[in-house]
Amino acid sequence: MSLLVLALVIVERLGELWLARRNTARLLAAGAVEVGAAHYPLFVLLHVAWITSMALAIPTEAPVETAPLVLFGLLLAARVWVMASLGRFWTTRIITRAALPLVRRGPYRFLRHPNYLVAAGEIAVVPLVFGAWDIAVAFSAANGALLAHRIRVEDETLAGRARLPPISRGTTAAAR
Repeated sequence: MSLLVLALVIVERLGELWLARRNTARLLAAGAVEVGAAHYPLFVLLHVAWITSMALAIPTEAPVETAPLVLFGLLLAARVWVMASLGRFWTTRIITRAALPLVRRGPYRFLRHPNYLVAAGEIAVVPLVFGAWDIAVAFSAANGALLAHRIRVEDETLAGRARLPPISRGTTAAAR
């Protein structure tokens, strides 16, 4: 069962990367710019190490804990909500374009960085599906450190942008 869950996580992440690359290329071609590119490989490394650690440390016959599995399903639904709210502007990088207003719909009505909250939840919850508290704690701490830096970079970028009134169309989490 652990292999099935990990395979689903890998397929999810690869699908997200495909969509993010497509959206990033489109945004850059339209005049947007990337900010904070130097730390992006650290997030890729973190996620690859997270999945690899689970594949190596969690026995294939490990029992499945129902509550974390249900919570993971809810986090996936939240991820879809975030991505749908941003539409063609969703990306895994900090991409900004000054002429675009901040997103004020979907989960962005309630939270400033809902995508980061979902990702942090997934990093903590997926190992807990198999009782792997050590992996959940270690990678949550590493992710928290990276996110603290990324959010600071993103918030500084957003603070420096020209502000326009909100509209119903989204922008990237970074270009909000």
